Amino acid sequence: MILNNKVMKRSIFRSVFLQAGIFLLLMTNSIRGQDLNSAILLMRSEKYDEAETLLNQLIEKEPANSKNCFYLGENYLLDYFADTISKSLPISANEAKEIFQKGVEANPSDPLNYVGLAKVAYYLGDDKTAEEMRAKAKSYLLPYKNLRRIQPPAQEYAFALAKIAESYIKNGKVDTSKALPLIRQALTIDSKNKDIYLIAGDIYILVNDGSNAIMNYNQAQYYDPESPTANMKIGSIYVKGRVLNSAIPRFEEAITLNPEYAPAYRELGELYWKAGRLEESKANYKKYLELTAGNIPAKIRYVNSLFYANDYDEVIRNVEEILAIDQSYSYINRLAGYSCYEKEDADYDKALAYMETLFKTVAAERILKKDYHYLARILLKKHQDYPKMVDELNNLKPRLERERSRYTAANTSSGRAKIKVTIDELTTRINELESNIKEADPEIERAFSAYDKLLTFNPEDRAVLSEIATNYYNYKRYEGAAETWIKMISLGKDSDEDYMQIGRAYYTAEKYETADSVFNIIVKRSPDYIPAYVMIARTYSRMDPDSKQGLARPKFEMVVEKAEADNVKYADQMMEAFNYLGYYHMTKNNFSKSKEYYNRMINLDPNNNENKVRGYFGIGSVETEIARNEQTLEGKLAILNRAIDAYNKILTIDPANASARSTMRYLRDYQTSVRKGINPNEIKGVIREAASGQPIPYASIRVKDTAAENLANSKGEYKFEIPQGSEILIISAKGYVTKEIPITKSRTYNVSLEK
Repeated sequence: MILNNKVMKRSIFRSVFLQAGIFLLLMTNSIRGQDLNSAILLMRSEKYDEAETLLNQLIEKEPANSKNCFYLGENYLLDYFADTISKSLPISANEAKEIFQKGVEANPSDPLNYVGLAKVAYYLGDDKTAEEMRAKAKSYLLPYKNLRRIQPPAQEYAFALAKIAESYIKNGKVDTSKALPLIRQALTIDSKNKDIYLIAGDIYILVNDGSNAIMNYNQAQYYDPESPTANMKIGSIYVKGRVLNSAIPRFEEAITLNPEYAPAYRELGELYWKAGRLEESKANYKKYLELTAGNIPAKIRYVNSLFYANDYDEVIRNVEEILAIDQSYSYINRLAGYSCYEKEDADYDKALAYMETLFKTVAAERILKKDYHYLARILLKKHQDYPKMVDELNNLKPRLERERSRYTAANTSSGRAKIKVTIDELTTRINELESNIKEADPEIERAFSAYDKLLTFNPEDRAVLSEIATNYYNYKRYEGAAETWIKMISLGKDSDEDYMQIGRAYYTAEKYETADSVFNIIVKRSPDYIPAYVMIARTYSRMDPDSKQGLARPKFEMVVEKAEADNVKYADQMMEAFNYLGYYHMTKNNFSKSKEYYNRMINLDPNNNENKVRGYFGIGSVETEIARNEQTLEGKLAILNRAIDAYNKILTIDPANASARSTMRYLRDYQTSVRKGINPNEIKGVIREAASGQPIPYASIRVKDTAAENLANSKGEYKFEIPQGSEILIISAKGYVTKEIPITKSRTYNVSLEK
C-alpha cells in the first residue's frame, strides 16, 4: 500500500506517538502487580493525568522498581505527543528526563530508562547523547549463546531491543538501517511478542510500506486477540491512505473488544467527519466525551481532533466552554487563535486577541514555536492591505503635487475651483492612508519580531527563512528581505536566482551600490546569465536618472552583446537595451546612433508589430528633435516630413493608435507654424519672488525627465524651446522652494517662488 503523502504530512507526533499512547507497548509477563497494569490501561485510554497520579503513587510505594519510572517517563512523552498544539516539547521532555534519571538511580542495570533518556535527547536534537544512551542500554543486554540463560530474560531482552529501535523515530522519519536490524534480532529472541510487532509496524508505516506495516500489526493481533491495539493501528493506516470504508470496520472491531475504549470513538468521530457523515461523527464524539466526562485534558484532546479536522468554529466554541469552567487551562487560547486564523471567514482581530491572552497568561517557557509563527502570520494578515496602501500613497503624492501646480498656473477662478476639489479629495485620501500606515507599522514590526523569536528554535529553518524574506519584501522592508536571503545563502542555497532575489531587494530599497555588488557576484559566477546584466544596467540607470553621466550606457551595451547570442530568447532584454540606448544618444544629439538603435528595435523580429511600433515612435522622436535643432525653416519642414512618415508607419500597423494620431496632429500644427515662422515649442515668462514680486535673477527652468534647461536673465526673464511632448516644468533657485508647473497649450509661464 502506498500512502498519500499529503495526508502523511501530519506531524509524527500525531501519526505515531499519539497512537503509541493509545497502544502502549507492554510486556505483560515482565509486569508485576495489578496497579502497574491499571496505570498502563489509563495510558492506553489517554488518561495521562490519572496515569501520572497512579504512577507517582507506585514510585513512592516501590522506589526501587525502575519500571514504574520508565512508564511514568513514557507517560510524560505520550501526553506531549497527544497534544503537541498545547504542550511544550522542552518542558515535557525535561520532565520525562528527570524521571528516567530517577529510574536509572533506582536500578542502573535496567536498560529501559537509558532508552528513555535516548528518546529525550533525540527529540531535543542532541543526537550524540541519544547514541550514548542507546549504547548504555545495549551494554546491559549481555551477549548470549543459550536463550534459556539469557540475561535479562528473553522477553525483557527482546522488548528492550524493540524500544531501542523505536528510539530512532522522530519527526515522521526513522533510520531503518539502525532500527530494523534491532527489530529482527528482537523477533529472533521472542517471535510471539505483540509489542515488537507493533513497533515494527510503526517503523514500516513511516517509510510508506503499508503492506509490511499491516502484516506486523496482524501478527500483533494474532498474539493478543483481546487487545484493540492492532485494529486501531490498521484503521489508522487506512485513514492515512484515505480508504475510509476499510478503516471503519477496524475501529468498530477495536470498540467491540473494549466498548469503554474512548480514543476509538474519537478516531471514528474524526473519520466520519472526513467522510461527510456528520451525524455519525457527532454521535461518536458525544460517546467519547461521555466516557471522558469531567476530564478536561481529554476534552482538550477532543478539541485537538476538531482542529485537525478543520472544524474551527467548534474548536473556538469548545475552548470558550473549557475556559469558562477552568481558567488554568489558559494555554488553549492558542487553539482558538489558530482557528480564528485558519477558518474560511478568518477573523484576524479575534485571532490576535486570543494570542494576546496566551502570551499574557502563559509562562514564557511554555510558549511554543508555532505560537510565534501564528502570531507573525496573524499580524501580517491583519494588515494584508498594507502593501496596496503604500503603493497608492506613493502614486497619489506626485499627483497631488501636479494638481497643486495646475492650481497655481490656472488663469481663471472657475478653473481653480475645479482643481481645488480634486486637491481636497487627494489630500483627504493621502491623510487617511498615512494614518492607516502609521497605525499598521508597529504591528507589522511586531510580526517580524515574532519571526525572530521563531528562528531561535531553529535558526537554519529554510522554509521559515524563505517565508520571512518574502514577507519582508511584500511589506516593503526590502533590506530585511535581502538580509534574510543572505542568511539562506550562508546555508547553501546559493543559485543565481537566490542572488537575484537579494539584488532585486536592494535595488527596490534604492541601495543601488549594494545591489550592483550582488549582481556582479552573479555575472562572475555565471558570465552568460543575462538577467543579472539587465539588472546591473537598470541599477546604473537609477543612479543616473537624467542620463547626464551616461552611467548605464556601457551596461546596456553589455546587455546587447550578451543577449545577441540568442536574440529570440532574450528579445525583451534587447528591446529594453535598444530603447535606453536610443534615448540616451538622442539626448546627446548623437541622432544617427540613436536612429540606429531604434531601427534595430524595428528589425529585431519582423513578426512583432509591437516592437516595430516602439521603434517607429523612437524614430519619430529623433526626427522631431532634429527638427528643433535645425536653424532653417526649410530644413525643419523636410525633417518634420520624415517624422510624420514614421508616425504614418505606426498607423499602418495600428490604425487605432491614439498616441500616434495625437503626435501627428502636433507635427502638422508644427509644420503650419514653421511655415508661418512661428516656433510652437518656444515658451517664455518671468520668475518672481512670491512675497515681494521682485524678479529672481538666474533661476533655473528645466523640463522634467529631459536635459532641456535654461536660466533666467538678470531680470528673471527667460525664453527657450522645449521638447515636443514635455509635461512638467521644474522651476528652482537657490534659497527658494522648487516648484513644478504643468505644461499646457499656453506659451507663457510666469512663476512665483517662495523662500
